[in-house]
Amino acid sequence: MGLLQVNLVLGGVYVKRRHRLTDKERFRLVRETGVSYTHPLFVLCVLANEQPISRCGITVSRRLGKAVERNRVRRRISEAVRLIWDLVAPGWDMVWIARPASKSAEFAEIQEGCIRLLRRARVLKSAPPSEMPIGMVQDE
Repeated sequence: MGLLQVNLVLGGVYVKRRHRLTDKERFRLVRETGVSYTHPLFVLCVLANEQPISRCGITVSRRLGKAVERNRVRRRISEAVRLIWDLVAPGWDMVWIARPASKSAEFAEIQEGCIRLLRRARVLKSAPPSEMPIGMVQDE
């Protein structure tokens, strides 16, 4: 079974296409005029988009290694964001910028970092504790 067939069978394992930020100019705008939040594993830049959906993009510098390594980091961040995407409020554009530490981090660390940054940026919907993913901590 090929990769395309696996994705169709699983219903897709990435952030849905309509929730992806792909426009180079919008990436630049979010990075330059948006608010940045830092974490040892990555930086999150957030900017309101005045649309009924939120979009996100991930960028990984060549400093992190060759294409295989960069793509692995990108996929892991994408999966961590995808797992909590239902908790993200609509109306935001987000750019995730990977830092070198994200290359060797465990997936649980990446997931926890995503949750912490989204909470600090205040782009999460308010969800009752019973609906929060496992490992998600209450407001600090």
